Amino acid sequence: MLELENVTKTFTSGLFGGYEIRAVDGVSFKVEEGEIVSLIGESGSGKTTIGKLILRLIKPTSGRILFKGEDIWSFDKERLRRYYYKNVQAVFQDPFASFNPLHKVDRVFDLVFKNFLGNVGEEEKKEMIKRSLESVGLNPSEVLGKYPHQLSGGQLQRILIARALLVEPSLLIADEAVSMLDASTRIDILNLLGEFRDRVGTSVIFITHDLALGYYISDKVVIMYRGRIVEWGDAEKIFNNPLHPYTRMLLESVPDLNVKWEFKGIEPEREEEGIYEIQGCRYAPRCPYAREECYKKPPQTTQPEKNHHVACYLYK
Repeated sequence: MLELENVTKTFTSGLFGGYEIRAVDGVSFKVEEGEIVSLIGESGSGKTTIGKLILRLIKPTSGRILFKGEDIWSFDKERLRRYYYKNVQAVFQDPFASFNPLHKVDRVFDLVFKNFLGNVGEEEKKEMIKRSLESVGLNPSEVLGKYPHQLSGGQLQRILIARALLVEPSLLIADEAVSMLDASTRIDILNLLGEFRDRVGTSVIFITHDLALGYYISDKVVIMYRGRIVEWGDAEKIFNNPLHPYTRMLLESVPDLNVKWEFKGIEPEREEEGIYEIQGCRYAPRCPYAREECYKKPPQTTQPEKNHHVACYLYK
């Protein structure tokens, strides 16, 4: 359904020339219908930038993004309207930035009906909003008619999820969509996304830095580091048999609830100057297995096992 072909996005820093940063560097992957794919990586790995590229909020420097075989940047006005209507919806990390503080929260639902569901009667509209809010664990009488500052971040985030699911899109981009929710509500929302996928067939791109959440909900996982994909494939295979040193490091960094942290002193800061000038693997300066070739040329993607790909010289 959705395919990224060698997509690159470069940003320029500074007013007078400055320097370039490749936030996304030659990224390619597919999302099939009814599939949940997690983009996982540290802050600055390019996950959110990919979400914005798919939503056409920013334009790729090079490469193509295809939706059902069509380049999304070739859409005319009417085709673009349909793309945002039934095809793609998004929920972002910061709910406060998604609401106009001068308007009541009801407005996000009003805009959906005004732009996309104009043929729905008033009573049916109220019932649809009520059901969507209840599905994310909200009491409509407690949130409707309120201004954003009168509600918590978790309540606002759930309202945005309810609004997105109201449209029943083909693809939902969830960028840290549950990061502001408490643990119990977080699992409820993840279950809701899974049930929604099973019932409607919606595909989900789940952007997160939380490995546990990615494993819980995903069919496939894409591991990113500094704008590049280092490993991708079936979630079970990546989490049970991580191949890339970066993926292993991420999994080893997850705290164990059975072990209490012990203070062992402060380690000296690591020198990272010139990291953006590396011509080879971006992870090489931090990798315990790095060798000379890792710094010279980016490794090619190989497939050590079915539906499990990794970009690392250890598996060339």
